[in-house]
Amino acid sequence: MPLPGFAELIQRASQQQPRIGVAAAGGADVTVLQALAIAAQRGWVRPLVTGDPDAIARVARQAEVDLAPFEVVPSAEPAETAAEQISQGRAAILMKGQIDTPSLVRALFDPRYGLRRGKTICQVVLMEILDQERRFLLADTGVTIRPTLKQKGEILRYTLGVARGLGLAVPQVALVAATEKFNPAMPETVDIVELCRQAAAGDFGPARVRGPLSFDVAYTADAGEKKQIAGEVVGAAEALVFPDLLSANLTVKAIMYTARCQFGGVLAGAGCPVVFMSRSDTVETRLNSLALALALAQSAPPAANP
Repeated sequence: MPLPGFAELIQRASQQQPRIGVAAAGGADVTVLQALAIAAQRGWVRPLVTGDPDAIARVARQAEVDLAPFEVVPSAEPAETAAEQISQGRAAILMKGQIDTPSLVRALFDPRYGLRRGKTICQVVLMEILDQERRFLLADTGVTIRPTLKQKGEILRYTLGVARGLGLAVPQVALVAATEKFNPAMPETVDIVELCRQAAAGDFGPARVRGPLSFDVAYTADAGEKKQIAGEVVGAAEALVFPDLLSANLTVKAIMYTARCQFGGVLAGAGCPVVFMSRSDTVETRLNSLALALALAQSAPPAANP
């Protein structure tokens, strides 16, 4: 089964019952309110927004968003209040609104809310190249700047969790580098060889993890043939895990702004899916991210009370 595209994820979201609570941290954001209003109208979500009620109401008026379906939770610490809504079972998805990323991560790691699952949080983007009918995950595109070997292992584990949550029983993962060969002068290849060894030993569960692979070899079989590199992941990677934030973020932004594509992203590694994208993203992208998070929330086992 291939990764679902956004049309399928949106269809799933429209068919699910009952509505799922979404807590948006920092609700005074035009595209966040517009996306949640559309999602509520479609029957996907019960929107809760945290923050300054006056600012939220002002932005809603500017955006012509009716706040009637929303619950506005007043808060001077919107990230913490949103995390509290999750811990109390009032919502199952957290959404980043008009707050900074460090505040959000601190709330996810705060032991009062029981949302911490490891020592690493990562952004996983689902990318769909429309004219090539290709879909793949990319990580970590937004949080950990220079991950250690241990953090890379957690990023790989969480990316595999997203892939499995979307229906892949044995995900095919490329550990991306600038070369396809082990090179001690390139520390990322040293880490990749160790991660592949761990994957072969079963440390990450059912998966085909290969690397180091350059992006072209992971993406197209033709590049693999020309470079005489073979394997199941070559030209067929369903997830690409990058060695650092710089390489991942540059790659995903280059695709976003040059290819005919759709995309959406979540934070993985917390006790719930977290809708997380750039402040410059459109309402459509936020809806894509919501549909992705809803699919992951539906696939997750019930969480134990913290």
